[in-house]
Amino acid sequence: MCDYSLHAVASRPAEVGETIVTTTFRGTSTRGFASAADPTVAVCLLPGTELAFADNVRYDNRWIWTRTVNSRVGKFGKIDPHIPDRHHDAIEFPDGKYVLVTQLVEGQQATVLQLPVTQPLSEREHKPQVGVDSRPTTPRLPIG
Repeated sequence: MCDYSLHAVASRPAEVGETIVTTTFRGTSTRGFASAADPTVAVCLLPGTELAFADNVRYDNRWIWTRTVNSRVGKFGKIDPHIPDRHHDAIEFPDGKYVLVTQLVEGQQATVLQLPVTQPLSEREHKPQVGVDSRPTTPRLPIG
């Protein structure tokens, strides 16, 4: 949920509609997301979480210059999870480009638009279906 480098930082899951901010956490050299209200707690995202940034996204490669992605929306995911001891948290943009979360410039605001579905398919299959007119559907028996 949060990159391996944030395991020593207090964290909590993201909530739909909240504003989060890119930050560097005290005592680490890594960046991540924190709540605008409490910048000391990492806000962890599940793969598939959709974000809307306040501005086009800026990032760096630890060099002097920053770069800009010409997009304000992205989806959180993991890259190269099979490679240990490396940053995996990334944002995927509509053009297919990925940027590691730890490369995002500090201070950028994003709103959590949508969290991924986490309920197992088997549990969703057994729930009663509700029709468009909000009345439960009744199974029909064959005639004859």
